[in-house]
Amino acid sequence: MNSFRSNALKLYLLGTIGQITLVCIVVFFLRQSGTTVDYTTTIGIVAIVIGGISSAQWGTIVAIKYKKIDFKKVISDFFRVKQSYKNYLLVIFLLSLNFLYVIFGGNVTITLWYIPIIMFVKHIAFGGLEEIGWRYLFQPLLQERLSYITSTVLTFIAWGTWHFLFFYIDGSLAQVSVIPFLVGLLTNSFLLSTLYNMTNSLWICAVTHSLINVCSQIFEGGNTYVSYLCKAVVIVLAIILSNKTLKREKNNNLHHKLKY
Repeated sequence: MNSFRSNALKLYLLGTIGQITLVCIVVFFLRQSGTTVDYTTTIGIVAIVIGGISSAQWGTIVAIKYKKIDFKKVISDFFRVKQSYKNYLLVIFLLSLNFLYVIFGGNVTITLWYIPIIMFVKHIAFGGLEEIGWRYLFQPLLQERLSYITSTVLTFIAWGTWHFLFFYIDGSLAQVSVIPFLVGLLTNSFLLSTLYNMTNSLWICAVTHSLINVCSQIFEGGNTYVSYLCKAVVIVLAIILSNKTLKREKNNNLHHKLKY
């Protein structure tokens, strides 16, 4: 079982990080030759798509190969919109807490009501799909052997590495504020993993990922210290909720084994 898990994790990381790294190398040589590679060029879009789908692609491949989940189930889980209202309320609660700092001197940058809807759909494809790899496959495999906190931090490190490689491909790396980004990504790692632990829903994670991206773009300003405080509260709450959920599942599984 340990070998099975280890092989699955290795294949996912080698495939995901390897694919996006190869795209980075190609992009590097293209730029050295004077070719523009970004969202404004066809070759740029191709590179962004190939690099961007790596986590979802390899998450699906490993899920099929090692977890014996067929492709139809992955798609079905991704679009499983019908959920308990409690799952959606949990998303609203955690996101509200995460972005609470905006009411302290922040503002909304959009003026047309339909813009967030368009952004949401876009970020489901360019953002939500990542969850197939990171929350649907990678972290649950880690949690089979490691503690919740350790699994989340390891996922954060791998996910962060992937993001910086992606930022190089799309040309935005120079504009990234490293510390705020990493703090936000760490918070999102705890938030999203807790949602998956509590709901067992890929769709909920994909929706939340998209909403995080939308909120990060339409909200600006706000008190920085309050922002970090909100993120700290989200992380602590995520740890409490996840540990409670995982402990209950462990006790239920033990009770089931003893019963039969």
